[in-house]
Amino acid sequence: MSNARNISNIALIGFMGTGKSSVGHLLAEQLRFGFVDTDELIVNAAGKSIADIFAQQGEAVFRALEHEIIKGLASRTRSVISTGGGVPVNPDNLASLKSHSLVVCLWASPEKIWENVRGQSHRPLLLNTPDPLAKIRELLAARAPFYKQADVLVNTEWRSVREVAQQVAHQFQSARATQK
Repeated sequence: MSNARNISNIALIGFMGTGKSSVGHLLAEQLRFGFVDTDELIVNAAGKSIADIFAQQGEAVFRALEHEIIKGLASRTRSVISTGGGVPVNPDNLASLKSHSLVVCLWASPEKIWENVRGQSHRPLLLNTPDPLAKIRELLAARAPFYKQADVLVNTEWRSVREVAQQVAHQFQSARATQK
């Protein structure tokens, strides 16, 4: 960790269905931090669901809104930030998060991700796809280089939410200790 960074938050990145929201809520509770979900902030700012933004305005508009939300988080402290799966694809988003957060990527196999998201109707990138597992593999492969730029990678595949939260908390405390 560079001493130039001021790590006061934890940003969870990773593909949909890897546990960012579940881990994030528990982690925030354990650390007595606030919890922020960037997708919820986008929905509140736009006044419509993410699926509606995608359908009515397209992915580019969604990504622009997402970028503005990410930039707006720079002044936060003592927060666990759960991000949408595509956030780190924009290098400016990742740089912004790294300026104030320990960036932790939660990771799982495409099969585990599909198991976790199957039946959820609020996943616009998987709607109207004849082979959702193939789409997950395709998106995961495209995003993997961006996810690997996180400070820490945590495989969530065979761990409970509590175990993952504890590991992330430990990594955060270690990163904070090396800053001092």
